[in-house]
Amino acid sequence: MSNSDLLAELAAVLEARKRARPEDSYVASLYAGGTEAVLDKIAEEASEVIEAARTSDPDALVHEVADLWFHSLVLLAHMNLGPDQVLRELERRFGRSGLQEKASRGR
Repeated sequence: MSNSDLLAELAAVLEARKRARPEDSYVASLYAGGTEAVLDKIAEEASEVIEAARTSDPDALVHEVADLWFHSLVLLAHMNLGPDQVLRELERRFGRSGLQEKASRGR
């Protein structure tokens, strides 16, 4: 399975979980908790990524980044977005200096 196929399949599963009962699905329980519940989970996972990076354990880091990516996809689905929008944005930025990109945002 290609990476894009995997993302598409995962996005479809996350979309289907919107119709699941919270007691039957972890993702449905996050959705039921609302945006703040999903954001809290992302904050938790981001913190775990940082801690894993500090341990210099590559397996732990990969595991935690996978959790962060997964929960980021949950947030996108919760907000009626998907990985395609993120991939298009990354493609738009590809080949462009990060300094140029930051300056174009005016922040």
